[in-house]
Amino acid sequence: MTIPPILQTISAQLQLLGARAILVGGSVRDHFLNLPIKDYDIEVYGLERFEQLEALLQKFGSVKLVGKSFGVLKFVHEGKEYDFAFPRVEKKIGRGHRGFAVEVDGMLDFRSAARRRDFTINAMGYDIEQHLYLDPFGGKKDLEAHILRHIDDNTFIEDPLRLYRGVQFCARFGLTMHPSTQMLCREMAEKGLLEELPKERIFTELRKLLLQSQRPSVGWELIRKLGVLQDFPPLYTLPQDQWQMTLRRLDMMAVSKHAAEKKALVLMLAALCFSCSQEQAALFLEILSDEVKLRDAVCTLVRHHDTIDTIYAADPDLRDTLLRKLATEVTIADLTEVARADYFARYPDAHHYAAGDWILSRASVQKLS
Repeated sequence: MTIPPILQTISAQLQLLGARAILVGGSVRDHFLNLPIKDYDIEVYGLERFEQLEALLQKFGSVKLVGKSFGVLKFVHEGKEYDFAFPRVEKKIGRGHRGFAVEVDGMLDFRSAARRRDFTINAMGYDIEQHLYLDPFGGKKDLEAHILRHIDDNTFIEDPLRLYRGVQFCARFGLTMHPSTQMLCREMAEKGLLEELPKERIFTELRKLLLQSQRPSVGWELIRKLGVLQDFPPLYTLPQDQWQMTLRRLDMMAVSKHAAEKKALVLMLAALCFSCSQEQAALFLEILSDEVKLRDAVCTLVRHHDTIDTIYAADPDLRDTLLRKLATEVTIADLTEVARADYFARYPDAHHYAAGDWILSRASVQKLS
């Protein structure tokens, strides 16, 4: 596993103090998935005092205390940020994702600390100095079998956000949720535990589902299977044929989108809502987020869901006039991109989208955005 030199240096210094630096979380998972490692999170085992770690890190870069109660330090070296933490255990003491008592313990063993994590694939570690993978719950075996499995029945349901995390992991990494994990997720939904979650936390996970997976349909179908789709009435009430078309459209949009993240999110949400009325889309987006600009941008595309086909089918003498009017209300290229995904979802054997091709050509000639 490739480790940044600065982490190797710090690991060697920690060993002199009788401590171990262990890489944890998504970086180890992504290594086994052959994905680029974006973030390095390190847990330090064997130090009694948090100040020892802080003093050591300050020799090599800037250090910012995120929360002493959580035992987390932000360490910056040559513009790159790393998270260093003491191992900890968590105990549920109240409602919501913040209702946990945290006990930081530098002398904790790795297995005990890893038990607090959600899934086996996220509970692996890598001992930097010993070049040793740590896998107390069989995460690597689950990855090889393309299985997403929770670690502990009791602790898993303490954080209902894990349902949404599981959904987006399955879609992003091509995993199948283990039946026992599905059962616990359905139990959380049936008991109303998801109601504890702020919409912002849910939207963060759904944003990852929409933007980081090649087949977001896998996640949304899992949401339906787990009994959570009814929390999003505009989608839950879609007829079955429209729901299946929505899933196909989402996947078409995921493959074809090339926009920056902000615009890509608008396009993906529009694809998700294209079978809804504008009013239904607005309701769905209000459930997801309080971002008014996002809601307006998506609803504008949904309102014009059939406008491209209507213009293309109009009298040739009226087409350019209608196209110029459309350009005052929506970005032609964005609408065409979503409409193209919709067309190929409806006609999977088609080779080209004539209406969309004509619209883009005429918009270019008339210099319409």
